[in-house]
Amino acid sequence: MPREKALIGTKSKIMEIKDRELHRVSSTAIIRKDEKYLIVRRSLSKKAFPGKWTVPGGGLEVDDYINLPKASLSSPQWYFAVEKSLMREVMEEVGLEVGKFNYLCSLTFILPNGTPSVVLSYYCDWKLGEVKLNEENIDYKWVNCSELNDYDLIEGIVDEIKMVDKILNQKES
Repeated sequence: MPREKALIGTKSKIMEIKDRELHRVSSTAIIRKDEKYLIVRRSLSKKAFPGKWTVPGGGLEVDDYINLPKASLSSPQWYFAVEKSLMREVMEEVGLEVGKFNYLCSLTFILPNGTPSVVLSYYCDWKLGEVKLNEENIDYKWVNCSELNDYDLIEGIVDEIKMVDKILNQKES
C-alpha cells in the first residue's frame, strides 16, 4: 500500500488516512482552581464529540506564529507556538487567564474525516477571570475528581485529570 494511503478500522468501518505524515496538532488545558478542574460541554453542532464534556483546547493554526518574531534573525523556526496557541484557545473558549502550562502527555487518533491528529495535553492553574463560553461550548462546571464520572466526558479525559490531580497532590505534600 502506498505511504500516502492507508486504511484503518474494522470490517464495518474502513477509513482512508489522507496523508500518513501530515497531522492536525491540537492541545488541551486541564485548568485547576481551588482543587477543582474546569470541564466544558461541546456544542451539539461540533463534528467530533458533539455534546461531550471535555477540557478547553483546540488546534494549532499557522496564524498562531507566522507573524511573530522567530527565535533569531537567522532562525527558520518559532518557539512555544503550541503554548501560545493553547493560551489563545483558552481565552477564546472560556475567557480565562491561566498560569504556566505544564506538559502532561500526548495522544494520537484518527479524526472522522481520516486526518491523523496529535493532541498535546497540558495542565495549569487558573489565574484570573470568570468563565465566559464562546459558541463552541454550551456549558461548564468546576469539578473535583470524585465528580468526573457524573459527566459524559470524551474518553481519556477522566484519566488525564486524575493524572494531574495525582501530580499536584504529590507536589503539595
